[in-house]
Amino acid sequence: MEEPKENYSFWTKYKRFAGNEILLYVIMIVGIILGIVIFSYF
Repeated sequence: MEEPKENYSFWTKYKRFAGNEILLYVIMIVGIILGIVIFSYF
């Protein structure tokens, strides 16, 4: 049950390496949500 600690340390290092990529992932998630909404209406 020590995986959350390893993931937390991984994210702290990952945020320093790629802060802009996080924004890209957020944009991708928003795009996926919009795609689901569009397919749900059509």
